Amino acid sequence: MSDLDPTALVQRLASGARREGRLTHVEVRPAREATYADWPAWVDPDLVAALAARGVRRPWQHQVAAAEAAHAGRHVVVSTGTASGKSLAYLLPGLTAIREGRGPRGRRGASVLYIAPTKALAQDQRAAIEGLGLDVRVATHDGDASTEQRDWTRDHGEYVLTNPDMLHRSLLPAHERWHRFFRTVDYVVVDECHHYRGVFGAHVAHVLRRLRRVCAEHGSDPTFVLASATVADPAYAASRLTGHEVAAVTEDTSPRGELTVGLWEPPLTSHTGENGAPVRRPATAETADLVADLVVEDVRTLAFVRSRRGVEQLAQRASDLLADVDPALAARVDSYRGGYLPEERRALEEDLRSGRLLAMAATNALELGIDVSGLDAVVVTGFPGTRAAFWQQVGRAGRTGGSALGVFVARDDPLDTYLVHHPDALLGRPVEGTVFDPENPYVLGPHLCAAAQEKPLTVEDLPLFGESARAVADQLVAAGLLRKRPHGWFWTDRRRAADLADIRSGGGREVQLVEGTTGRVVGTVDGGRAHATAHEGAVYVHRGDTWLVDELDLDDHVAVLTRTEVDYTTTARDVTDIRIVAQTREERWGRCDLGLGTVEVTSQVTSYLRRRPGTGEVLGEWPLDLPARTLQTTAVWWTVPEEALAAAGLDEADLPGAAHAAEHCSIGLLPLFATCDRWDIGGVSTARHPDTGRLTVFVHDGHPGGAGFAERGFGTARSWLTATRDAIVACDCEAGCPSCIQSPKCGNGNDPLDKPGAVRLLDVLLGS
Repeated sequence: MSDLDPTALVQRLASGARREGRLTHVEVRPAREATYADWPAWVDPDLVAALAARGVRRPWQHQVAAAEAAHAGRHVVVSTGTASGKSLAYLLPGLTAIREGRGPRGRRGASVLYIAPTKALAQDQRAAIEGLGLDVRVATHDGDASTEQRDWTRDHGEYVLTNPDMLHRSLLPAHERWHRFFRTVDYVVVDECHHYRGVFGAHVAHVLRRLRRVCAEHGSDPTFVLASATVADPAYAASRLTGHEVAAVTEDTSPRGELTVGLWEPPLTSHTGENGAPVRRPATAETADLVADLVVEDVRTLAFVRSRRGVEQLAQRASDLLADVDPALAARVDSYRGGYLPEERRALEEDLRSGRLLAMAATNALELGIDVSGLDAVVVTGFPGTRAAFWQQVGRAGRTGGSALGVFVARDDPLDTYLVHHPDALLGRPVEGTVFDPENPYVLGPHLCAAAQEKPLTVEDLPLFGESARAVADQLVAAGLLRKRPHGWFWTDRRRAADLADIRSGGGREVQLVEGTTGRVVGTVDGGRAHATAHEGAVYVHRGDTWLVDELDLDDHVAVLTRTEVDYTTTARDVTDIRIVAQTREERWGRCDLGLGTVEVTSQVTSYLRRRPGTGEVLGEWPLDLPARTLQTTAVWWTVPEEALAAAGLDEADLPGAAHAAEHCSIGLLPLFATCDRWDIGGVSTARHPDTGRLTVFVHDGHPGGAGFAERGFGTARSWLTATRDAIVACDCEAGCPSCIQSPKCGNGNDPLDKPGAVRLLDVLLGS
């Protein structure tokens, strides 16, 4: 659409009585001129010419700053906005080193190892490098590569693209066969590094430490160049990830067109959910209406949805709405998600670029580095998990320098409610940190075993893996996994040590989801979540298909499923106890206390509910006979003494509901400060806990040993709990709903809950 006025457009979308009050905030970010720099004198002239042929006449200042640091051997992270050309920061030094380092007859003298979180992003980067037309031997080492391709990569590859999984399971265990490659690695590129968080981030941190150790064994000492979206402290996150001191380049000097961002809250409906609470109109339905209106206005639009099923539903609803206006418009909306064949993805991307499609619904499969330029508007359905992801998605619009519109549509969720009523939390300076804990012994132990198999561990090696490495190594010796010798620790088992760690698993042995009639494995679920999501009678949605669990075999770690269509969803109910094992940190807040430490969480799934989709109406409860599970992890907790509660007028009968409501909302708001999902954390609240003797609310990591989320909660507790209180107050329901104090994962059926009591309780805590 030419001459787009995004501010007027979003006001038109919100006009009319039926949409009154839905647009809660509009913010205009002015256009920004580019700041250019000269090409560094050391850059290969053929590379400069190739970039010029692709339209890059001069680099932006932040690109040169990062490239100069890397060329000088300083580890660097470039953390700037979407479409700011971060890749040039590593392409300039990397490709220059490759072309200048060649020996006689093109012998490899320098190489680059590029690591991406997804295979798709690595393939896109490969295409971009090959598109330069330089004589650089680019190769992708992933699960799709044939044996012949892997052999060629090992022997000849100069710019090798891979992912953390292949590095962990293939490259590092076989490093002796890759000697000629590892001895030439000058640069290691870690792209989209803000995606490495939680337990996955802790695993990747140790994979990178093992990589550093292997490179040193073969005689190389590579410079690390990391690329990240904008996060609170990129230098700290990159340093924790690599184990190196890393400098940060954060000033974005790329040009940007004017961007208008609107925040949108669907209305409460007449439907009631659990315990009679009101529910909001589904965010996907609201987005489908907006997409249809934008298509009618000839606005090229991309709508992001978190689930694959939601993508399909949104695209279908928008098409149906458009068919009522003009049947020809219905065919100009499509969907895009993971699981499509590469040729299908490329065709859809080209249809969107060319304008043959006017709108597309997509999961974040379209978020990572894929260039779809020329879009006018992006609609983000529900908070995508991090502010970095939000800006990456919104940044897809206006890439050609024109004006653009971004709309954030809130889901029925405490965090989304908070964001649409506190715009600065979403649109202001980043507050979330990329959180992971490399010291987690459940993560560290398997990587010490893998490192010992790659090369026996020495005392000098241990500091690379953290302060607790020596103690964990001793535990591995006691468990018979490592053997201590005068020269270090050795792996003596016949198994592959790398198989001890599944770097993308949240903990516990995975449960395979098997189709009962064919024996076909249709997916897996983390062992820690199997009791709640794959119990007998559970409805399980996998890639848009609905399955019913017939049996959960805990001994063989298998759930047997039947493909079916049902008119209900299921929610597990459980009972949970928590015990403080050790307190490591404490803060006094007047008469209240804030604590951090190790806890033991014991939970047992006792039954499940069947609910009506859409309304949440409970159709019945069915008992389950499952064993209790015990998790030792990290928690943050806060306590309030009886005299403070009495002074605030909180009656004893109100305390369980007030604490429970505050717990739910605080879990919902922690992802704003720590890069986690509410399903990564859990909570327990009690009017009097035996270990503290006071009203206590716990929020704990959902992974063995902890993932760093509770620690981040402790560090940002006043801001986090203030946001929790404000989110409850901002919600316009009367007694509590899914947008404030109800939780979709509550094992107690969201009962008891006391919304006014939660506000008064948090006022007592924060007033202290």
